[in-house]
Amino acid sequence: MQARSTGTTSYDSSEIEKIIGYKFRKKKLVEDAMTHSSFPGSVSYERLEFLGDPILGHAISNHLFLAYPNLQPAQLSLLRAANVSTEKLARVAVRHNLHRFLRHNSPPLIIKVKEFVEAVLQEDDPVCYGGMVKAPKVLADIVESLAAAIYVDIDFDLKRLWVIIRGLLEPIITPGDLVQQPQPVTLLFEVCQKNGKQVDIKHWRNGAKSVASVHVDGQFVASASADQKDIARLDAAKAALHKLSNLVPTSTSLLDFCPGIDGNFEIDAAKQVLHELCGKKKWSRPEYFIENDAGPPHEKKFVCSVKISTEEGRFEMTGDEKSRVKDAENSAASLMIRALQESNYL
Repeated sequence: MQARSTGTTSYDSSEIEKIIGYKFRKKKLVEDAMTHSSFPGSVSYERLEFLGDPILGHAISNHLFLAYPNLQPAQLSLLRAANVSTEKLARVAVRHNLHRFLRHNSPPLIIKVKEFVEAVLQEDDPVCYGGMVKAPKVLADIVESLAAAIYVDIDFDLKRLWVIIRGLLEPIITPGDLVQQPQPVTLLFEVCQKNGKQVDIKHWRNGAKSVASVHVDGQFVASASADQKDIARLDAAKAALHKLSNLVPTSTSLLDFCPGIDGNFEIDAAKQVLHELCGKKKWSRPEYFIENDAGPPHEKKFVCSVKISTEEGRFEMTGDEKSRVKDAENSAASLMIRALQESNYL
């Protein structure tokens, strides 16, 4: 069986180098970055993709931190998730015709990629969270792998990588773009609440992957996995909204679902505020959990989550990384209050 590709059966690294504006010293890196595991007798992009995923996230984080000095961590996290999501990176591959150079031996892959390419070509504006056709993960993978290939070829220089790769990633999703499109998790809770349905998003780890599953009225609806928890949550909510499309209102003010791009997101004494709110609403007392602690003893960083149970369902929110457990719990409580406000529970 001959190798297949989604547009050409020949492989030419020089054309890819023209697209990204960088000439590789080690040509084999380009070949590996564009080779799917179904292609016989060759090294696949899996190792490079493993490296490219966090490296792109790091590069984007640096850019957003410097570009938006007034944004709070929660808002920066939303922007980062939108810019490194499968949907975003797959569109990068299509926009630059990188899919034409994918080496694989999988006929079903051709069909999925073709359907997605046709859908993307009909889009007029930037898409933050996904369009009519789900993005094939393989397209995002080759962008991550290509980024890793460059990173390795330039001796792991992150600054230089960003200079090379930024043009490929344009347009970078901005706070204004997020205002124009509702955040899927917020929209999911809003839509279900208006229709008298209870939403529960559960998280767990599956090896190196974070998994999120959406349950409505106790019934499983959709799930998604990703290397980062926030992206898995976004993808799961998007998949659930697609399945519940009959509930989504056709005319809605998108600003109603904006997660506070403008304004101070962090709430002072949020833990105390949330405790009092739960008491007034006769909800269960908030429960806090340490989700992650990393770093050396003198530079520990903590991520905490908070869970509350109401008569309409159980809610969970994970906060931002902080240097103290107390602050991490406050961050989670702050985000929970904001989510409850946006979903009209307060």
